[in-house]
Amino acid sequence: MGQKIARGDALVLAHYYAPDAVQAAADFVGDSFALAQKAVASDKPVIVFCGVTFMGESAKILCPEKTVYLPAPDAHCPMADMASEEEILHMRRTVSDLAVVVYVNSSARLKAHADVVVTSANAVRVVSHLKEKNIYFIPDRNLGAFVAAQLPEKKFYFGHGCCPIHDATTVSEVEAAFSAHPEALLLAHAECPEAVRSRAAFVGSTAGMIAFAERSDAREFLVATEAGTLYELGRRCPGKRFFPTRADFLCADMKKITPAALENVFAGGGTPVEVDEEIAQRARRALMRMLELAK
Repeated sequence: MGQKIARGDALVLAHYYAPDAVQAAADFVGDSFALAQKAVASDKPVIVFCGVTFMGESAKILCPEKTVYLPAPDAHCPMADMASEEEILHMRRTVSDLAVVVYVNSSARLKAHADVVVTSANAVRVVSHLKEKNIYFIPDRNLGAFVAAQLPEKKFYFGHGCCPIHDATTVSEVEAAFSAHPEALLLAHAECPEAVRSRAAFVGSTAGMIAFAERSDAREFLVATEAGTLYELGRRCPGKRFFPTRADFLCADMKKITPAALENVFAGGGTPVEVDEEIAQRARRALMRMLELAK
């Protein structure tokens, strides 16, 4: 065991997909973009990031002077490695006037090859500010297509990656959910397939979905994203009802982040997140450009 961490020295960040009890224990709960901003703004020397590997890496890259811990270091986003350096280099060689846009749900190594990183909350805004006409968007093809539809002045090229959890969402399950709750509005994450997005009252980031539900006059919603989001939806929208589009809309990796795993970090059982310095420097430029363009 390592040295115990005083609670007052740490900022505990939790993603909306973390288990309810972990979200309740966090200092701040949010999506990837908001959590990155909180990490940068914090004056605490320690960040405990209740998220998957790429989130901890991004926090360490943006805050190299801070010690970052992941309660579940083996919680990994499958999409994070669904692109390769070779594919990026090939696109740079073959397509002129190209910007490589890498979704934040990616490894530090992929971010190091990016011209800019984006999140689902800011992708449209960030890409709209890029001077390049051609956009290579990786690794999420569904989010890339969502962004492309709003920026017809750009030409998009997509990778082959996706979030397996969101990509598995089908029209038939959505229609079944509508049949059970005919008055509900559908909220869909932009990582869902286009056929699902086209049926939604709102498409966007997890934070965007929650904000839409807060301001909507509707009382019932179907939710096409990870079920952990229901905790914050219920907390922020008392009196409204939320139904996942399928019972198993769950990320098994996010559910590894248990209260016991969080407590283990404070007891001295955590291992600090480390990122190769050369990779970190290159990835930091792309992440900082995101924060600048998203203002």
